[in-house]
Amino acid sequence: MLWVTRSHVHVDRVACPWLIKRFIDSEAQFLFVPKSQINEVAEKTGAIPFDAPGVELGHHEGNCSFETIIKKYELSEPGLLRLAKIVHAADIAADLQTDEIAPGLEAIASGFSLILPDDQANLEKQFVVYDALYAWCRLQTAHAR
Repeated sequence: MLWVTRSHVHVDRVACPWLIKRFIDSEAQFLFVPKSQINEVAEKTGAIPFDAPGVELGHHEGNCSFETIIKKYELSEPGLLRLAKIVHAADIAADLQTDEIAPGLEAIASGFSLILPDDQANLEKQFVVYDALYAWCRLQTAHAR
């Protein structure tokens, strides 16, 4: 499937493609376009829009797009839900201090944006960060049981 979101990726626009590739659509491809072009590109290409204003898989009811996608696809693995809390706090500035890991993830996302302004290259490099963080989350939730 083809997916489309806003260009200049940051926390949610990296976390969502990671989530999609790892849990929903391993063959997913992503387009990054200016916010004003998302609906047009989605209509022309059939791409599924995410993390953009007014789309189904965006911010809703206080949730970030990562959380919205988890709910839509009924994902419930405890490690993934722990990761969702970190992503939420890192993505929503007002909630940054609600999770002790979130400031680090936000800093990493900012740093990657500075050294890798190309969105596709940024995703490629940051996926390993999310793989590692998810592994840590799985370990943390396993110990909590």
